[in-house]
Amino acid sequence: MGKETIICIVIVVLIVVSNILTQNYTVDSVEELSNSLSELKSKLEEQEESIDKDDIKDKIQNIEDDWKNRHEKLAYFIEHDELEKVETNLTSLKSFIVTNEYSEAVSELDKSIFVLKHIEEKYAFNLQNIF
Repeated sequence: MGKETIICIVIVVLIVVSNILTQNYTVDSVEELSNSLSELKSKLEEQEESIDKDDIKDKIQNIEDDWKNRHEKLAYFIEHDELEKVETNLTSLKSFIVTNEYSEAVSELDKSIFVLKHIEEKYAFNLQNIF
């Protein structure tokens, strides 16, 4: 009976530790991407004459590259449907930026931030999500 108890405790500890690690990575990823998207939003909301189009395109490319790197790791422990929503929003955002439709880009940007925050809340380690 003692061996079974120890094995169960070890398994529970491993589950809790791995959940904490994945939660920390998810929070860091969401925070960094949300901050990058918020910076991009502030640049897009400037008057159209003062928008630096090359800077905007560089910024969206950096965000897209960062997302691709994080997407590979997040895919191990987050539903693919949730990640595809972010991917779709970022693709739409990029297309609106390329076509210089900045008001539509801001709308997609807000959707992307919302979905990222939703992912963070959905996979948070709390009693409501455990039960």
